[in-house]
Amino acid sequence: MTMARVGLGTTGIEISEFCFGAGSIGGIGSSAATRGKGLTAEEGAARLDEAIELGVRVVDTADAYAGGDSERAVGAWLAAGEGRPEVLVETKVGNIGRPPQEGADLSAGHIARQLRQSIERLGRVDLYLSHAPDPTTPLEESLTAFAEARAEGLIRAYGCCNVDAGALEALLAAADRLGLPRPGWVQNRFSLVARDDEAALLPLVAAEGLGYTPFSPLAGGVLSDRYLDGARPEPGSHLDVAGPMYAAFTTPAVLDRVARLTELAREREVSTSGLALAWLRWHPLVTAPIVAPSRPAQWAAVREALALPLDAALRDEIDAIFA
Repeated sequence: MTMARVGLGTTGIEISEFCFGAGSIGGIGSSAATRGKGLTAEEGAARLDEAIELGVRVVDTADAYAGGDSERAVGAWLAAGEGRPEVLVETKVGNIGRPPQEGADLSAGHIARQLRQSIERLGRVDLYLSHAPDPTTPLEESLTAFAEARAEGLIRAYGCCNVDAGALEALLAAADRLGLPRPGWVQNRFSLVARDDEAALLPLVAAEGLGYTPFSPLAGGVLSDRYLDGARPEPGSHLDVAGPMYAAFTTPAVLDRVARLTELAREREVSTSGLALAWLRWHPLVTAPIVAPSRPAQWAAVREALALPLDAALRDEIDAIFA
């Protein structure tokens, strides 16, 4: 079982076909309310070691995750990694997870300050992303800041997160109008139970030759058989700590679909999560999903996805369940 390398959109950079998401180290995402409720730095380092052993070569974090503790933990792990295979370091800028400021800030000054801080915490930044659109800053200002960071050698490439088709189209048009580098890939929520991007965004991504690296591929664990019997989320799990973020995926209608997916998975002697990840891996417009196991045993689903060939008939069956 070998993890392949895939091209990341228009960047000219190759990445592993799965990435590791460090958004649960020190907390869950950017919210101040979830800080201290995720993985410890030591647990995060163990998951990172396991990711490397499996062939993952991209570590994804953000300056706002756990108030910066995620970046600090990843930076410490990177600094202690003599002899470890080279990994690409990916982080994000713009999300404000602390009062009194709320929303996104993609002003040139904020990007420059935060990039310096991220480099101090991580040691380097290879791949840089806008965390969310900023309606108060002109696109030209943000794009120029990303272009300057790349020209100065502070980053290798940049992309954008949490955008819809209209926002991405505007970004690409502004970059072309100014003669600036375009964002090379998109990072959005996408899974069998969150397929909105298929309507308009993914066709645009494909037409423009961009990469697509979805996060939350298992919808916080909903795409498993853990919650089919009405079991309560385990303490410290994504659903336990950040339940409102996943409320749309825990309805009876969605869980009924997950139960049908579980039947297909059992027929093929794989886990529900493994089949859900395999569907993403074989999706023609997905470059590399971002996975974030919190326990060693959860890597089994990634291994299953790497080993499972998804023929057209099985893809059609899965699509019919989650249409």
